[in-house]
Amino acid sequence: MTKYRNIKQPSGYKQQLSYFWTASIFNRYMHIRTADIQDLAAFEAIEEACFPPGEAASRDSLSKRLEIFPDHFWLLIQGGQLLGFINGMVTDNPTIIDDMFLHAGLHREAGKWQSVFGLAVAPQYRKKGYGARLIEHLILHAKSQKRAGITLTCKAPLIHYYQKFGFHDLGLSACTHRGVLWHDMSALF
Repeated sequence: MTKYRNIKQPSGYKQQLSYFWTASIFNRYMHIRTADIQDLAAFEAIEEACFPPGEAASRDSLSKRLEIFPDHFWLLIQGGQLLGFINGMVTDNPTIIDDMFLHAGLHREAGKWQSVFGLAVAPQYRKKGYGARLIEHLILHAKSQKRAGITLTCKAPLIHYYQKFGFHDLGLSACTHRGVLWHDMSALF
């Protein structure tokens, strides 16, 4: 054993080992699945915990989204516990418009763009990469569906976060949902 003690490990070896261990744990104990109506109370609670009262989607709005585009509403689950979710309709609009939040029926399954209406991770599970897992899942799904890209709106402090995933800031949005200044962001494939 002693003759191997002084072998220098390759640069980044521990990070690679950590990544593979983390990926293994994720695949074994966590999964992402589409939502169904039985999940409504759980993701409504996360929505309310993650967004200010004036910005959180109502139970009725979440229910309509789930009814109309359930295949575009993904949950991150660990041991039966909901950690977070991401959702959004498919559209031909390259940016999000106010009417999309009001009318889930604007969803077009054959649309060019996957939108993101909400990315929410329960406060006690933040800073663990779970939001990133959900975004990565959405990107893979949108690519597999041959979408042109993904569109979302975010507040200025979150621009850098989304840029890490390949999103580009298109500037201030025409969308004034809930009276907030939003930035249009898009990732093109």
